Amino acid sequence: MRALDGVRVLELGQLVAGPFAGAILAEHGAEVIKLEPPEGDALRTWRAAPGETSLWWRSTGRNKRSVVVDLRRPEGRALAIQLAGKSDVLLENFRPGTLEGWGMAPQDLLREHPALVIARVSGWGQTGPRAHEPGFASVAEAEAGLRHLMGFPGGPPVRANLSLGDSVAALNAVIGVLLALRHRDATGQGQVVDVALTEAIFTVLDATLAEAAATGTSRGPSGTTITGVAPTNVYRTRDGRWIVVSGNGDHLFGRLAHALGRPELAEDPRFRTNPDRVAHAELLDELIAGWVADCDLEAVKATLTAARVPVGEVRDAQSILREPHFVARGVLTEAPSEVGPVPVPAIGPRLGATPGRTEWAGPALGAHTDEVLERLLGLDAAARARLRAAGVVA
Repeated sequence: MRALDGVRVLELGQLVAGPFAGAILAEHGAEVIKLEPPEGDALRTWRAAPGETSLWWRSTGRNKRSVVVDLRRPEGRALAIQLAGKSDVLLENFRPGTLEGWGMAPQDLLREHPALVIARVSGWGQTGPRAHEPGFASVAEAEAGLRHLMGFPGGPPVRANLSLGDSVAALNAVIGVLLALRHRDATGQGQVVDVALTEAIFTVLDATLAEAAATGTSRGPSGTTITGVAPTNVYRTRDGRWIVVSGNGDHLFGRLAHALGRPELAEDPRFRTNPDRVAHAELLDELIAGWVADCDLEAVKATLTAARVPVGEVRDAQSILREPHFVARGVLTEAPSEVGPVPVPAIGPRLGATPGRTEWAGPALGAHTDEVLERLLGLDAAARARLRAAGVVA
């Protein structure tokens, strides 16, 4: 048993935010029916060798049923509306107004199917003066202030080599869907869940907006540190590796000082409290960096771990796959596909009584078209053949 067994999700849209939300729901038992255009979700080809299906798609499409329906055709939209009526959740990430233009306005769907949960993921949200602007994760990260906080003071804003805005928005969408399903189960009433990539970014900015409102100033980039907390930084070891050391609580700093062989630092008035340490952060970083530079990485980790000081190696993906803890936790697994087993990352969270699981990797394009149309809409082989001949399904 999984937590979302019995929940059916109709997923519309392509690429990252909406489909990643669908992958999390599917991992935990929801039957996710993904409607794809005849050319397939663009994610199938991103970072893929020519003629191959990307591993990104294999992960994001896990446990989903791929149904090819051309929503650009009226007959295709009619099929989508029928499938929505057979679903608990409609998940989409088109530009606002797209569903309405296709005759799938949420108010109309909810009038016919009042228990339906409609999750809408977009760059700017469904309302407001910029709602109809394109909204990619890169734009959301910039406009919502994340990029301003990344990099070094005086340098250009940088980005993580990831689609963070999409991933955070997907998590917000999953939270919204689960809350709405809880309400639906209690009242019988569905609702619209409005997720904006920009607002999803706001949820990870901790107190930066409140600080700006209260002080009239904006927090800026801080390189390898974080504003207002010390010490927490990255340091280079004698064998040329990078390691993160955090000793930013008062008692924690005392343990760090003893591990450095400098217990007197804990009583030094320059370092006694966090505000003191922040005021003298450069000096403190020099002291820690000097100690780390005289030790190999494993020695630093062993010494600080024994002292109960948070410490972590800066790892690349290959190193992660070799780390025994991550191996034991199953950070990567293999999932069956039409071309054989493929690697996919695990999706959290881990539930003790109803854990999620990956049953199959992102499937071939249209692999479940016939099965879904027959099972849910009662379309026999002749009806499906007519739709296929007309280019409506594939």
